[in-house]
Amino acid sequence: MRLISAIITIIILSAILENFLPWWIIAPVAFIVCYLFKLHWPKAFLAGFLGIFILWAGTAFFIDRNNDHILSDKLSVLFFKSVKPHMMVLMTGIIGGLVAGFAGMAGALLRKK
Repeated sequence: MRLISAIITIIILSAILENFLPWWIIAPVAFIVCYLFKLHWPKAFLAGFLGIFILWAGTAFFIDRNNDHILSDKLSVLFFKSVKPHMMVLMTGIIGGLVAGFAGMAGALLRKK
């Protein structure tokens, strides 16, 4: 139950704060939430990763869908040598998820110390 609450808290706080602060605010948010929710480090990594993956991949999907995949088509050709716009959405979520996952894990390990 704490894991789901932590994921939802990370999503909500990050979505609000990303409107006013730089993109990397996801790391302090995940760090603080996982520290305060007293998660063990594997669950803290999962909470940070899933929270930001859902937020960033969902946001990227809706923005990409609304502009007819213009940018993701061009970037997928650059990265994958073929048109795969869904892979760019997936990559966006994974990159943000890894940043927040490691920050959440650091928060949990700090509490353990």
